Amino acid sequence: MSGLVNVLVIGAVIAVVVFRQCSAQRITDARRWWVLPGILLVLSLREPGLVDPHHAALSAAVLGAEMLVGLVTGAGWAWTTRLWREADGSLWSKGTKATAFVWTAGLALRAALYGVAALMGIHQGSAALLAALAVMLAARGGALMWRAGQLRPAYGDSMHGDSMRGGSMRGGSMHGGSAYGGSVHGESAYGGSGDRAMPRAAWKDRV
Repeated sequence: MSGLVNVLVIGAVIAVVVFRQCSAQRITDARRWWVLPGILLVLSLREPGLVDPHHAALSAAVLGAEMLVGLVTGAGWAWTTRLWREADGSLWSKGTKATAFVWTAGLALRAALYGVAALMGIHQGSAALLAALAVMLAARGGALMWRAGQLRPAYGDSMHGDSMRGGSMRGGSMHGGSAYGGSVHGESAYGGSGDRAMPRAAWKDRV
């Protein structure tokens, strides 16, 4: 019965993960990225079939290879995921084509290891799959959070741009002021021409 529960849990986790990769998702539980991998790891350790007792050494070697595949897949998954911050500081992620390739390659390697273990007569239950999934999710979550720490909020850039634009606007207004000043000087120039016209009018009055 516990094996069936593990299979259902694995299927539900994979379905949620694949669904979240198809569209942009806001990361709201960034500080608790380790919770789900921790739960899966505990569930795998509670199962008695993590290592085949009849082939202990070979089973442990295959399990170690599966953990390595999960680690590499999770890290590659995180590095190929698009990650950004919105202007309000919220963190968002979305899978790319490279993410799908990494995910597919990880599944293929996992299936290959399972086939090799079956040819060697090693029995693997759902516990090994749970452990590999936990390692993969932990690697992905840790790498994503590290990348998130390197990101600058979008509003920082916008503020910088606004300040630059504000400076240019202020500069423009200053230049505009000087232009208006030029027009004032132009008006004084018109005044100068008017001053020259006034003696002519007075001369005509005198004549």
